[in-house]
Amino acid sequence: MLKVRSLVVGSIAALAASGIAAMPAAAAGLTARGSIGQAYVLGAEASQSVSLLNSRGKVVGTGTTDRFGSFIFLNAAPGKNYSVRAGSKLTKKFTVLSTKSNPSAAFFKSKKLKEGLNYVKVRDGLELAMTVRLPAGAKSLADGPFPTIVEYSGYQTAAPHKLALGGSNDPLAPASSTATGSLIAPLLGFAVVSVQMRGSGCSAGAFDLFGLPTTYDGYDAIETVGSQSWVKGHKVGMAGISFSGITQLFTAGTRPKHLAAITPMSVTDDTYTATGFPGGINNTGFALSWVRDRMSDAEPAPEGGQPWAKALVNAGDTHCIENQKLRLQTRDAVKVSDDNPYRTPSEFDQRSPGAWVSKINVPTFWIGQYQDEQTGGHFVESLAALKKNPNVWISLQNGVHADSLGPSTITRWAEFLNLFVADRIPKLPTIVMKLSDALYTALAGAPAAKVLQSRYAAMTDVKAAKKMFKRDPRVRLLMDNGAGPEGLGSIGATWELGYDAWPIRQVRPKTYYLGPNGDLTASKPAASTTSYVSDPSARPLQTLYGIGAGDDWKAQPRYDWAPLASGKGIGFATAALSRDTVISGPSSLDLYLKSSARDTDLQVTLSEVRPDGKETYIQNGWLRASHRKLDAKKSTVLDPFPTHLKQDAALLPANDVFTLVRVPVFPVSHAFRAGSKIRVTVEAPGGDRAIWKFATIDDGTTTNTISLGGVKASKLILPVIAGATAKGTPRPAPTALRGQPSRDYVAADNGR
Repeated sequence: MLKVRSLVVGSIAALAASGIAAMPAAAAGLTARGSIGQAYVLGAEASQSVSLLNSRGKVVGTGTTDRFGSFIFLNAAPGKNYSVRAGSKLTKKFTVLSTKSNPSAAFFKSKKLKEGLNYVKVRDGLELAMTVRLPAGAKSLADGPFPTIVEYSGYQTAAPHKLALGGSNDPLAPASSTATGSLIAPLLGFAVVSVQMRGSGCSAGAFDLFGLPTTYDGYDAIETVGSQSWVKGHKVGMAGISFSGITQLFTAGTRPKHLAAITPMSVTDDTYTATGFPGGINNTGFALSWVRDRMSDAEPAPEGGQPWAKALVNAGDTHCIENQKLRLQTRDAVKVSDDNPYRTPSEFDQRSPGAWVSKINVPTFWIGQYQDEQTGGHFVESLAALKKNPNVWISLQNGVHADSLGPSTITRWAEFLNLFVADRIPKLPTIVMKLSDALYTALAGAPAAKVLQSRYAAMTDVKAAKKMFKRDPRVRLLMDNGAGPEGLGSIGATWELGYDAWPIRQVRPKTYYLGPNGDLTASKPAASTTSYVSDPSARPLQTLYGIGAGDDWKAQPRYDWAPLASGKGIGFATAALSRDTVISGPSSLDLYLKSSARDTDLQVTLSEVRPDGKETYIQNGWLRASHRKLDAKKSTVLDPFPTHLKQDAALLPANDVFTLVRVPVFPVSHAFRAGSKIRVTVEAPGGDRAIWKFATIDDGTTTNTISLGGVKASKLILPVIAGATAKGTPRPAPTALRGQPSRDYVAADNGR
């Protein structure tokens, strides 16, 4: 999930000093403190044995320090009077914190943030780097109070220089992936505090992807910012796309008192099910490369780490230098993944963004794309957890990772932040309106629809404007993103549907049975079977495999979406539809399967076969057959939900019998126009995703057989919106839809 672009960079400034600043081998004195479920020690000797002692003096943890004389004890029970012994030395007593150990208001009020780079201690005594950015036109914090938002990320977020379109490679400029906070929000009149995640950049601590200390750092950041005198109304919003969108879900789930609203964009909901192991199959493409990049970012500067940390360490920034001392304690996220091929609750539950969504009680404006090449479309599964929150607006669309910032959503995003954080009438500045073309060209290499002025710009009554906003549909389905008049693949939806809740109440399950000759019919056929060889080498592993980074965001990516290889997959299609069929939500392919192997990996692809002979990709689903056990509480007719637990894993029967395997298809919204055909295919994993890749167990020697019709009738169940149509809009050109490759339709060997 979440790659960094380098298309937007900032200005160059001279560093205060040059050369390499050597990291000290150890701090002057031995110290230890508690964090949430952890304890850390600094200042021991290198490679020294250390012990964690509880209040009774009993050793409850041991370890060996790194070359900086540091160590972190993980999984420490919350409690008082802990200490650490290193050789003959014993530290002062300290407390290991719990998730309920929120500091007092006085703790946060004592911290004063200035414009530019700040180092702020959080509850466990470690420092986070926070850069305060003024709104456009402001000369100093004295011009406040300002409406304020926080962007919180592990990317190069708090680097203190400005972000601008074009320009040179300034190591002190924030990453372009933080443009929502570091560029766009200030232009909209918001002060922004860019918060650097622990274990990255110039923040202290060790990087531990979405661990509890990191989550509650978000709480501390919001409360620190909200306590500042220059923050309007002491209300703080959150903004950001990708990494800094995901952190909003965790932070809001901790319920900081000063948090006013969040606006997550292009997020994931689960590091296992959604991105790391879709269907229980390891994603060794983007998911793995992203984790490796974060591990690289977490290396101590100046030998490694982020460019701005290297620059400031070399310039003699004492805070940044000191804050590198726990970096060698960073948890190896790649090893954690390798050691947990099943969904281990102790590893994944607290790190699941979706697990925190039900705790979010502030107004929320959420945007995401079903075909997001990085985070995928599974995030939709977490939206139902917001049902008790009365102030939620969700925008869902086809498209790629960058499209959350597209013209179909950016004006309403700005309206939401103005109404719920700034308490003012929304009005987009002229500079933002004029900047839009350059922004989308730089961001995505694609033309876009025009950014519209706010609907409320001429109003004067904020309460009336907010009341009008609350009448908007709570769920917007933005349809046919890419089919606008600005050209094929241009950013922007051409029509939309609006509903009052998610899941959409008007959705009805529609069953299509898999039949002989590749037929997909509403009536159950007579019993028969069909087979294929599961061979992942039969097609390219990725649709953008071997093509340069960034191509996936362009108006017309150079997709290589190959058809099914002969004998290596099966396909089923309906007859030409007599009327429009609009779907929205997850689907299920219920297969009665037997295999020549005791386990096999399944990839399901939903597509549209058009009257012009072209085929359009819609969505995928995956499942390792041994992971077929479903969570009975979460699963529905439309939405099978495998547990992915080790104790639930089961090989296929050794005897020659068919076993029901329900393959979950990720959520999607799509309008099949009259005259098109609905198609579903089954094959080995791979070849349908731009930058995902799968470590499948199949090697081309496994034959899978599917039962069709009769007592064991395999079927596709789609989430059809009753009464919905494409509103008379024309069928998009074959390559128009963003994130959705097109190919010439080629029938599978079984007939369709």
